[in-house]
Amino acid sequence: MTLVQGGVCAAKGFKASGIHCGIRANRTKKDISLIFSEKNASCAAVYTTNLVKGAPLTVTKENISDGYAQAVICNSGNANTCNSDGIEIAKKMCSLVSEALGIDSHDVVVASTGVIGQKLNIEPIKAGIPLLVSALSKDGNEAAAEGIMTTDTFKKEIALKFTVGGKECTIGGMAKGSGMIHPDMATMLVFITTDVAISPEMLQKALSTDIANTFNMVSVDGDTSTNDMVTVLANGMAGNSPITDDGEDFQAFMKALNTITVSLCRMIAGDGEGATKLLECTVSGASDKNTAKTVAKSIICSSLLKAAMFGADANWGRVLCAIGYSKADVDVNKIDVAFKSSKGTVEVCKNGSGIDFSEEKAKQILLEKEIDILVDLNSGKEEATAWGCDLTYDYVKINGDYRT
Repeated sequence: MTLVQGGVCAAKGFKASGIHCGIRANRTKKDISLIFSEKNASCAAVYTTNLVKGAPLTVTKENISDGYAQAVICNSGNANTCNSDGIEIAKKMCSLVSEALGIDSHDVVVASTGVIGQKLNIEPIKAGIPLLVSALSKDGNEAAAEGIMTTDTFKKEIALKFTVGGKECTIGGMAKGSGMIHPDMATMLVFITTDVAISPEMLQKALSTDIANTFNMVSVDGDTSTNDMVTVLANGMAGNSPITDDGEDFQAFMKALNTITVSLCRMIAGDGEGATKLLECTVSGASDKNTAKTVAKSIICSSLLKAAMFGADANWGRVLCAIGYSKADVDVNKIDVAFKSSKGTVEVCKNGSGIDFSEEKAKQILLEKEIDILVDLNSGKEEATAWGCDLTYDYVKINGDYRT
């Protein structure tokens, strides 16, 4: 696999755009994005498990029930959630796109992100659609990635080339996500495009399998959002023999998809609201996969641990505490803990008990921008990784006046 430029436009047949249409008051910020495939594409998606769901999710789920889509429209600045006319607005967004592009309105994925409980005015979107469509281009990936941002501090996108059945294929993705990140699937918006030929059923299997170990292992603040989802479009323009069952080609696609999703997970976690550090927790030596995942997620979700990482404090007791209330079946007398960064590694706990270590060295390690929390349960061979960020003063500042 080789990393390439282009994000969601890197794969054959995809174009994108992003503009300011007037949903946001700040005219310097793009607030609507569009992705378009020249050919109708297999489509798969996963959605938030929050009982309060944004209207766009309901409409998207209905639209792609046949397994296909050709365009994605997404606005930022307003979540279109908890609104009496939400479904109507989401469907109108789809019809506006279908009319402008000459495609079926049921082949449109619609998404919204932003403030919950405020009505979304369709007029700015209606007025902006002609410009949004005319701006579609193979170089439109960055504008599209910018148009879906809310409190994100940078555009999140990645693309790579790989081989399936002797054919060169490409996959790319973009994401938004900074706050309300605690997926159970999912609490961010992620759009992935590929020119691989794959059936809708196998595409859904690939996505549903992957998210269990990627997006569902990310947490910024423990809040599961109402609106967000991960969507994949595969238009088949790479010309490979269609993937219709398990096998070597499916595994090659899964590996490429996982590379994209892990990269986006790290970007989302590292850009948590107010965050200064990316935290990656790897739990090894677990008796089973579920135990490893439960422990890793519990550690990465600990507010006390996140605060300690912000202060570069090697307070490993907070790691043990998080393991203890995770309800995972572990032997606490076998647990080893270490902290690692580009400055080195420091072991802080052995067999569930503290050991002597240099606080000065630990401080230098924890002052870095990327911190690895290494936990060995010494009870088996399974492992799992979770991603998160530190908890800072700025998180409260950002969310204290997010709506106003």
